Amino acid sequence: MFCNKFLLPRGLTPISQILPANLQKRTTFILKRKWQEPLRKKGYGRRDLRAKNFVYDLVEDTLVKKQKNLSVTLTQYVESVGGQGEVISAKPNAAYNKLILPGYAKYTDAQQTTEKKDIDYAEHSSPFAQRTINMLNRITLGVVMNKDVPWVLEPWHIRVSLRKVGFYCDDSCITLPSTPIKGPDLDIENKDFYVTITINNKEKTELKCRIHHWSTDPSNRLPYVFEHWKQESEPLNIPSDQV
Repeated sequence: MFCNKFLLPRGLTPISQILPANLQKRTTFILKRKWQEPLRKKGYGRRDLRAKNFVYDLVEDTLVKKQKNLSVTLTQYVESVGGQGEVISAKPNAAYNKLILPGYAKYTDAQQTTEKKDIDYAEHSSPFAQRTINMLNRITLGVVMNKDVPWVLEPWHIRVSLRKVGFYCDDSCITLPSTPIKGPDLDIENKDFYVTITINNKEKTELKCRIHHWSTDPSNRLPYVFEHWKQESEPLNIPSDQV
């Protein structure tokens, strides 16, 4: 007796009973004959195709074809993405899984106008403000100061140090402690103090900093501290209030 079914252990269900037989797959291959069949003169019958006429070149595979970005409208503020009512363009998978499914966005109406309007960033100046705050809170900024020449810490010292780690701001965005920090003073070496960073004239966050003395004379330099931000440190003895 011929049987077209596999014998399954008790308790298992054939996959044919779970998935429909005509399950659709979004895969399309566009092919082109490598050797075209020559034209026949009128009156001559159509001859059978040869083996080489069944050789095809792949023109396009829609499975690996890059999909166009999807336009969606945010229904609420999403950090690092946008504010409520903003129309954004995102990759289809990211837009569907991270925005539409959780309810953060909806498909953009084809007739929706693109007029400029006030975007609700949920009390943030921009969708990237909170992300910038989070990044600043994770770093310990090393501020390199001269070991041989007297100095007073100024905002531009912090600005230059921030630029070294990839953050750009103006001196007006930096607020130093109310008590001036002067040097050279090895008693403040590798001790923590905080400055206030203002983002877009609205959000404020504290940035942890450490003074590192540096000398142009190699014989007068302090030992190099590898990954100083991982080392335990004491706070600098200055008032914590900011101007």
